[in-house]
Order: sequence, then C-alpha cells, then structure tokens
Amino acid sequence: MPERRGCALVTGGSRGIGAATARVLAEDGWPIAVNYHEDEAGAVAVVEQIRHSGGTAVAVAADVSDREAVERAFDQVEQQLGLVAVLVNNAGVTSDGLVPQLDPARWTAVLETNLSGAFWTSRRAVMPMVRNRFGRIVNVASIVGARIANPGQANYAAAKAGLVGLTRTLAKEVAHRGVTVNAVAPGLIRTRMTNGVDSAVARAIPVRRAGEPHEVAHCVRFLVSLEAGYVTGATLVVDGGMTA
Repeated sequence: MPERRGCALVTGGSRGIGAATARVLAEDGWPIAVNYHEDEAGAVAVVEQIRHSGGTAVAVAADVSDREAVERAFDQVEQQLGLVAVLVNNAGVTSDGLVPQLDPARWTAVLETNLSGAFWTSRRAVMPMVRNRFGRIVNVASIVGARIANPGQANYAAAKAGLVGLTRTLAKEVAHRGVTVNAVAPGLIRTRMTNGVDSAVARAIPVRRAGEPHEVAHCVRFLVSLEAGYVTGATLVVDGGMTA
C-alpha cells in the first residue's frame, strides 16, 4: 500500500456494499470516512466496528447530490483524517417505474444521487490526488445499464451507464499523474436494496445464488491497491456469471 498520506472516503457507507468496503479498506490500514445521508445509526455502527478492530474511522453526513454538502464533507474529512487518497463512490438510490409513468422528480432524484453525486465527489477529490501523484477512485456501477436492461429502471440504468462513461473519461484525464479511476458493476447482491427480489432470479444465476457485499468489497480492495496501478478505465463485473 502507499505511504499513509491520506484516507479513504466511502459514500453510502452505512450499509451493504459501502459498509463492507469501509471495513475491508480499514483492514488494509486506511483511515476511513464513512459517508451517509439518512442512516446515521448505520454509519456510526460501521465506525464503531472499525475502531473496535483497531482502525480509524469517522462518520460524515452529506447528501452527495448537493455540491455544497460535498464540499463541506470533504472539508470535514480533510480536517479529521487528511486528504482523500481513495474515493469509493457507492451512494445510490432507486425509484422504479416504467418510462410512461415515471415522474420527472423520480428521474431527477436517481440521476442526481447516482451520477451527479459521483461527479461532485470525484471533482472535489481529483486535484489533490493529481498533485500528490497518487489516487484511486472506484465507482460502484451496476450490470443494469452497463450489461443488461431491467424494465422499470430507466433512471437507474441511465445513471449507472453514465457512471461507466464518467469512469472511462476521467481515467484518461488523470492516468499520467498516478491516479486510477475504475468501476465495479455488481449483479444481484444481497443488500437492503434487493430485498424482495424473487429467489428464482438468484437460482438463474450461474453460481446459483446472490452475491454478498464483501465479495464486491474485495474487488474494490484490489482496484485501490498498488498492484492495480496499471488498471484504469476498467469496469470489473461482479455478477456470478449472470451476464456471461
């Protein structure tokens, strides 16, 4: 791992993939900023787990769709933990509906959190990374939009497809300065967001089960490692063979 000159910020870190990623990166010695919007109790629990295991962590409230809130959150993180050397853009929401019935506010809310939020955080993080000639950004995309389509998720698919495009573009902009930008595209992962998904869907996956959050988190761990320094602009699919 690199010399400790900063920390890792995980957005949407209070549960699911974000919480698993925060814990895994803490195991590697990164001080962790656990971002949350509404689930303060979940974020505090993740922070306490990390501290109990000997790590350093703080909870940071911010709605990533709000550019000014993102600025304030980064200021807080920098004061408490140092510069953000690793950014994991995991915050995301869903608000499903078929296109003819999809309310404009629901379209906007999903795009603003899932895509614009990653833009605001990446924009704020990347220049210090460039100056330090080291940085890792990992965007949590989805096979929805990147590989397959789900009826009723036009907003979610558009946001996640846009996130893959953002990943590739930013990767080319900053690669020469030691900063990598990659994405992971999970399939069906056992989280609160996928509660209620028919078990038949899991049985149709080649590995015959849903994935676990830690299985995505360990892929993120690789992408932020020194060993992944030649991997940038990539999307790592983590879906049990669903889209093979």
